[in-house]
Amino acid sequence: MRIDIITVLPELMRSPFEASIMKRAIQKGLVEVHFHNLRDYTMNKQRSVDDYQFGGGAGMVMMVQPIDDCISKLKSERNYDEIIYMTPDGETLNQKMANSISMYENIMILCGHYKGVDQRVRDMHITREISIGDYVLSGGEIGAIVFCDAIIRLIPGVLSDETSALTDSFQDNLLSPPIYTRPAEYKGLKVPEVLLSGNFGKIEKWREEMAYEHTKNRRPDLLENEE
Repeated sequence: MRIDIITVLPELMRSPFEASIMKRAIQKGLVEVHFHNLRDYTMNKQRSVDDYQFGGGAGMVMMVQPIDDCISKLKSERNYDEIIYMTPDGETLNQKMANSISMYENIMILCGHYKGVDQRVRDMHITREISIGDYVLSGGEIGAIVFCDAIIRLIPGVLSDETSALTDSFQDNLLSPPIYTRPAEYKGLKVPEVLLSGNFGKIEKWREEMAYEHTKNRRPDLLENEE
């Protein structure tokens, strides 16, 4: 997979991709991540990417010209499965969406700032708008990092054990069951006997039951979506 990220803060973006799972994916050649500084596409001495909004009102708006030039250049070089704009009014990121997008070959991500981007950018280029939650951040970079982590870890070969991602929360609209490791008893708290039994049929049944109960108690809305 190739990911092209358009941002005014490339220095903010790089660090997460130089550590942990995302770094491993890049080193293995499973993912390419390229950052494009929007200020390199400006046509003024100040390299400014924003201006006052028509009609008045508080807040600046990212101008159409630099974004259009950057996106158009990238589109001339390859085809993209999606051109994504990270925005609070987009569809909310979930596991099903991450599963689907993780299978794409090329995606482009535009990180917004200020009050957002000129609507004409969205009309001309954006194919999908994604939010990581019902709140506003100072820019789309943090949202893009979250989004990239969610999809990159699903690419075959990234995780040491590929089956691990299949048992994550939300994969079956259920939260994960309780998990334990050594020691079997700590300060009077014991690991459930079934997990020590070696009976994998019973263990799997217990995990399914606990996942359902955990979801019922914490996120009953997920079970409603299944009905």
